[in-house]
Amino acid sequence: MEELLWPLGAPNATGTGGEDKPALTPYLVGGPEGGKRAAVVVCPGGGYAMRADHEGEPIALWLNALGISAFVLRYRVAPYRHPAPLWDVQRAIRYVRSKAEEWQIDTGRVGVLGFSAGGHLASTAATHYDGGNAEAADPIERESSRPDLAVLCYPVISMRDGVTHEGSRENLLGPNPSEELLSAMCGEDNVTEDTPPTFLWHTSDDGAVSVQNSLRFASALHRHGVPFDLHVFEKGHHGLGLASEDEHVRSWTAVCGTWLKANGFCE
Repeated sequence: MEELLWPLGAPNATGTGGEDKPALTPYLVGGPEGGKRAAVVVCPGGGYAMRADHEGEPIALWLNALGISAFVLRYRVAPYRHPAPLWDVQRAIRYVRSKAEEWQIDTGRVGVLGFSAGGHLASTAATHYDGGNAEAADPIERESSRPDLAVLCYPVISMRDGVTHEGSRENLLGPNPSEELLSAMCGEDNVTEDTPPTFLWHTSDDGAVSVQNSLRFASALHRHGVPFDLHVFEKGHHGLGLASEDEHVRSWTAVCGTWLKANGFCE
């Protein structure tokens, strides 16, 4: 059953339909002998125009198989623009932490994962966050929105001409965004020493979202001393998801699984 992030209505909502109501679909894994599990918020891709089903539930089930609880995010897409999607993913991370006791979640092990434009959203969550507002009337808003790690799968990172995915940029920022807004939404411009550890993968011949997006983010992580894994596969079209039909690219899940284990997210 889905969990509405704002049961009384999301900020800046323009209607009352499902697309106006950001929500999480939980895929829970019980803690070992009453212990607590890591959790990952999953952001499917879709150019900020829709959300791809194959980058939602199948990813959550893969994470469950690793012993990680997963939460597929229905974030707002066009005609909604920035900052609505960012508010949604920040709220999702806070929401998971706020339900830690009920869902047996370790609040110090809450990550974010995204594909394509959802990868942009996940990278934005990893670079735009706060520690929560201790004085907030809403207890959810008292929780931190900082993810403890990020997994970015063939992500849109940059909003710059020649590198960005133009459809994602226009859907998120409109046709004529200011330079200030472009820079604020360029992941490579917003990495700091406090950005969480990140796993990235891409294919070198991705014809929709250039591999330069992952390379630029990895370079920024390196400059700031942030731990990261970067995996670039020689061939593979955009939007592969689990890539179960590609003998080579599908190995990303195994490598990511060992990385998640090394970062304490699974055993």
